[in-house]
Amino acid sequence: MTAKITKSAKEQDIQRNWYVVDAQGQTLGRLATQVASILRGKNKAYFTPHVDCGDYVIIINAEKVHVTGRKMIQKKYYRHSGYPGGIKEVTLRDQLQKFPNRVIEAAVRGMLPKNPLGRQMFKKLKVYAGPNHPHQAQQPKPIKL
Repeated sequence: MTAKITKSAKEQDIQRNWYVVDAQGQTLGRLATQVASILRGKNKAYFTPHVDCGDYVIIINAEKVHVTGRKMIQKKYYRHSGYPGGIKEVTLRDQLQKFPNRVIEAAVRGMLPKNPLGRQMFKKLKVYAGPNHPHQAQQPKPIKL
């Protein structure tokens, strides 16, 4: 009996596509899980966990993302200046008004691996607050999530 060999994706075999996702009316968490899956490359037949097989994802209309429940008031984002007492907190509502792209970036970043490979995958995510983006030359395909 012969052993079956599992094929591992090589960097030169990977074909990267560009996708554009409209976040208008989408629920934040569900959008983030599906985008993280595309960034990892889990939608491809040759997915390999230790290789960056994912595609590029452009998210537009980040300011119009939807959340359920009382998350607009209760969900908080924290940052620290590095000095004693330097912790700052911002609610989701304030973060969406000032920096709507950071909300989606934080949600997707939390769903990617926490290592150098995850940081490499995260660089393929482009988030824009409005309906326009500067990546028309890449001819991104619209994807409905």
